[in-house]
Formats: sequence, structure tokens, C-alpha cells
Amino acid sequence: MNQLAVDRIIKNALIEDIGTGDVTTAATIQPGTSARAQLVAKEDFLLAGIDVAGRVFRQLDASTAYEALIQDGQSVKRGEVMAWIKGDAAMLLQAERVALNLLQRMCGAATLTAQFVAAVEGTEAIIVDTRKTTPGLRMLEKYAVRMGGGGNHRMALYDGVLIKENHVAAAGGISAAISRARRNVPHTLKVECEVRDLEEVAEALDAGADILLLDNMDLSQLRAAVELVDGRAVTEASGGVNLDTVREIAETGVRLISVGALTHSYRSVDISMLFA
Repeated sequence: MNQLAVDRIIKNALIEDIGTGDVTTAATIQPGTSARAQLVAKEDFLLAGIDVAGRVFRQLDASTAYEALIQDGQSVKRGEVMAWIKGDAAMLLQAERVALNLLQRMCGAATLTAQFVAAVEGTEAIIVDTRKTTPGLRMLEKYAVRMGGGGNHRMALYDGVLIKENHVAAAGGISAAISRARRNVPHTLKVECEVRDLEEVAEALDAGADILLLDNMDLSQLRAAVELVDGRAVTEASGGVNLDTVREIAETGVRLISVGALTHSYRSVDISMLFA
């Protein structure tokens, strides 16, 4: 991850939460009080963001000592201590909610991704995310997807061509859109095109698309599309994907399965910071 960008996310979150000051801490904690705290798992999950949490404490107070005991990508069991923090008590209390908010969300996205990855184990399909992310947290959520064993689709609008139905409508058709994209982007960028039926699959193939986004196709359509493509382009299934359907989708032979839920419908896990 880009640490400068991560630090900007943290800075904005701290400003949002602390504002003009923590009135509770100021009213109850004597200045200069030192404290030692631990981050404790309250349920089982896959860890992602442990170093991000540490950066929250250190951004507020660079002298804070922080030791991660478990690394990202590893499983955590309920009751396990993930990290120790030592520093000024007021600073720890002011950083607590932001550190937990980011860590809980990242672990939630990683854990959900791992469930999807496990569901397609043994197939050739790769689970990937989308741009359906929490505004401002995309970098962290996409990192969490990687920790869960998934892959990243494009990060943003700037690093990949994905021609969707509105682009097609505005450009005058699939062939016209792909042709124009080929003329206007460097050869280092792949051109992906959304298609909704076998006729559009054939048109996009003939126009030279590198990747076909098979949008909301049923299982029989997906199998037919994979057969028609016959390795001439990468196939990506999208739409109607959940933990109950993903295995059957993977078994149609598609290469990629994009799952918006990885970054928009995960459940934040339960983690506490406790003074010890």
C-alpha cells in the first residue's frame, strides 16, 4: 500500500473523530498518564490491517510503542491478543476508535473474501473485487481482499479500460467503443467489455476485446460463452454472485468472478482495545 495515502486516510479519520478535542479524556485522565493496552479478538476471523492500526496510534503520538503479534493474512481466534500498545493514555484513547474502525473493516473484508476463495477451491476461477468500495477506504479494502486470497480488479478509472453498457450506448455500439479504445489507450492497458448475451460476446471478440465481462448471465449462458470464447479472451462472470452460487459459476470455466460484496457488504469483525 502507498503509505502516504494511508496516512492521509488516517489523518482525515482522526480529524473527523477528535475534532476540537476529546472532552471525556480531558475531563477524566490526568495529563502525562502512561498506559499499556492490547488489541483483542472477540471472534474468529482473518487478519488484515494490523500495521494500519499501528500507524493510527503513531500518527497521533510518534512515541507510542506498538508491537503486532499476528501478521496480516493469518487466522485469528477469539480471545487472541493481536497487538500491544504502550504510550500516553490520552493519546491511546483518542486513537482507539479510528484504529478499531479501520482494522475491523479490513478484517471483515479479508474474512469474507477468504470464504469466497474457499468456495471455488479446486477450480481455475479467481475471485476479484470491484470499485464498489467505501468512499475514501478503497486502498484499504482492496488490500484486505488480497489478504483474503482474492485478486484486485482495476483500482480506479485510471488504470484499466472497462467498457460498460452506457459507454457502448454513447459510443454507438460495442465494435465502435472497442475500436476507439484501441486507438486511444496505450498497448499496456487491457481492454475489457461488458457483454450481456452470446451475440454481444461474438461482437466483442471480433472487435478485439482482451477481457469479456459476462454480465448477469445464467449458468448455461456462461458455459456457452466460455465455449465460444475458446481461450481467445479472458472471461469474467459478474452479477448474481454470492456464497451459494459462486461454486457453480466457477465450474462453468470462467477465469474471473467479480464480487462487489467483498467491499460493500462485508461485516466488520469484533475487536476490542483493553487497557492491561
